[in-house]
Amino acid sequence: MVASDETMKSYKHLFSRALASSPGRIHFAAHSHHLWPDASCEGHMAAWDDGVALADRKWEKVFGEVIPEAQQHVADELKLPDRRTIAFSANTHEYLGRIFTSKWDHKTIDILTTDGEFHSFRRQSARWEERDFVKRRIVPCEPFNTFTQRFLAAMREQPADVAFLSHVMFRSGLRFDGVEELASYASPDGPWVVLDTYHSFMAMPCDFSRVADRVFLMGGGYKYAMAGENAAYLHAPHGYAPRPTQTGWFADFGAMEGKQGEVGYNTDGSRFLGATYDPTGLYRFNAIRRMLAKEGLNTATISAHCGALRARMVEAIEAGIAGKTLRGAQLLKPNASGSQSRFISLRHPRAVEWKSQLMAQNIITDARDDILRIGLAIYHDEADVDAFCAGVARVLG
Repeated sequence: MVASDETMKSYKHLFSRALASSPGRIHFAAHSHHLWPDASCEGHMAAWDDGVALADRKWEKVFGEVIPEAQQHVADELKLPDRRTIAFSANTHEYLGRIFTSKWDHKTIDILTTDGEFHSFRRQSARWEERDFVKRRIVPCEPFNTFTQRFLAAMREQPADVAFLSHVMFRSGLRFDGVEELASYASPDGPWVVLDTYHSFMAMPCDFSRVADRVFLMGGGYKYAMAGENAAYLHAPHGYAPRPTQTGWFADFGAMEGKQGEVGYNTDGSRFLGATYDPTGLYRFNAIRRMLAKEGLNTATISAHCGALRARMVEAIEAGIAGKTLRGAQLLKPNASGSQSRFISLRHPRAVEWKSQLMAQNIITDARDDILRIGLAIYHDEADVDAFCAGVARVLG
């Protein structure tokens, strides 16, 4: 395997605390729980310092400085024209309830979705379906090479009340490439289009500028943004669900000292806010984005670094360098060209067993049913890929 200029670079100094915390750990689950960079500790402590120094006035700073900065970072990353369309919460699941209850109008909601959605939506929508709150039409992700066309054809044949799907599927890394056509169906009265961007946000360059006025976008900081929990976002286009049904007092934060009467809402994305949550994740997210800017790193450069290592890993698996066991699994390659997911998916009935065996030897991957996922990050270099392959060959054979 030939080394490239990109993979010769090392960014381990940005993660010195996390890497030193578990010497010998071979961590390839950045797509699941990304290791935190040192800058996150600075952000974390800044939140604590503000909490004790400002006390009751903490929220003035959170709403006046922390949230606007975080909004701008998300808007810059997704190429959104107006940061004020963005709201934050503890997790994206909160936004499922706020979006879908806002769409309900005393009739079952017709949802067009896929069989590749993360458990948060899969479980919730299945439960809603049990109560006749929604009816799902599910488009299979496979065969991969026709997925985008099949999903769009289903929408064309019968436009749904809500089209909900992931930009990049969490198990396979399959990418949906029909966002602009799907957005053409959207309007404030319906249909609505909701895109889960968790596995594309800061994992690959994204430009949603052409659909920002029609598409809901949700994602968060737990994975490739490296910020951990409590940093989930929602981009809510102007005019869509102006008065969310499931609401909290943050959605009209400025009115809390006035006389309480009618249920008021802000007119920007904050109309989707809930209630009190821990803003520490946003402090971490802001600190990390500042660190990346200082280092001259952006999603394109990080993707190039990880992409080269991903190619090296794939080559090693296919050549049997990572052992005969992994070589015998089905290596999924769902996207023929363009941006690739930040993880590798291997299909085999023993995937969960393999993950457990590797975990016991401090080699960290993760598994979803029959898929073993191997995630690359900016804290990896060629030596890490080689160490992973040698460790897997030793443990699994």
